[in-house]
Amino acid sequence: MMRSGWACALALAAALAAAPASADQQTLYLAGYGGSFEQTMRQDVLPAFEKSHNVKVEFVAGNSTDNLARLIAQKSNEQIDAAILDDGPMYQAVALGFCRTLTNLPLSDLVAVAHFPDNKAVGLGIVATGLMYNTKYFKDKGWAPPTSWNDLKDPKYKGLLVIPPLNNTYGLETLLMYARLNGGGPNDIDPGFKAMKTEIGPNVLVYEPSPGKMTELFQSSQAVIAVWGSARVQSFAQTGFPVDFVYPKEGALPLLTTACAIQKPNPSPLAEALVEYLLTPDVQKLLAVKYGYGPVNKTVRIPPDQAGMMPIGPRAESLVPVDWTVVNAHREAWEKRWNREIER
Repeated sequence: MMRSGWACALALAAALAAAPASADQQTLYLAGYGGSFEQTMRQDVLPAFEKSHNVKVEFVAGNSTDNLARLIAQKSNEQIDAAILDDGPMYQAVALGFCRTLTNLPLSDLVAVAHFPDNKAVGLGIVATGLMYNTKYFKDKGWAPPTSWNDLKDPKYKGLLVIPPLNNTYGLETLLMYARLNGGGPNDIDPGFKAMKTEIGPNVLVYEPSPGKMTELFQSSQAVIAVWGSARVQSFAQTGFPVDFVYPKEGALPLLTTACAIQKPNPSPLAEALVEYLLTPDVQKLLAVKYGYGPVNKTVRIPPDQAGMMPIGPRAESLVPVDWTVVNAHREAWEKRWNREIER
């Protein structure tokens, strides 16, 4: 379950105390997603940066709302140097003054959706929010693969469906999609809450925020269908587990993974260098092929046989956009309502 911002801050303080000090080697603290993303960063992405800059990058794992809570808890005593967040929470972080201007971004090489106002943050990769299902379980049952968001209403999925909670972008975008499908939207969210409460909720086993727990639920066959991100599903499938990702016929929603260098007294220039490094073609291609991110660097070309589940080409063009300015204005009220009506 999600820890409070203060608990997260205490955990980070413990990590800081345990980290070895070195007069010659600087330490950067990078907050980002846990699970398979953390493994990819630790094993495949960060070592080359650490070696070339003689720096140790301490990875602080947590979902986007956890890490935004960390920043709030550390306000005026910032320990995190750079943060990787979903686009919705990142817009909140920028509005709260946590991000400093990135001055050396390769802007001409980046797709438009990766640009933030005043370059306070930048997109790193594009993910689609859609459906994941256990292909073997469905085949054994003789069930057709899901094709629509409305398939989640099917009574045969009772107790077999997992959706992340509203403080997770996948859960929030699920609510937005059901509002849209029922005549509403971010300015009229009631149809979404009604659908989640009366049509989708009865099938939900658990509203699960943890990537590790999500995979455990599938591995134990407690869950066989879920709302999740294309990159997460691709990473899970690469372990050999029989899952596939579905772009629903009504459209998947975009989730932009973003990064910013934290505004703090005497900030390290290596924080901005780390963000820039994540945009280099080699890293962008690695994150695409290994983790399933649609690249934001336009110079990166992904061969069709390596495209996997990532949102590129027609898939990317079919994504349903989200107005985060409107959504973030309502987010706190929606979370309170969600806790009161959905996850009681």
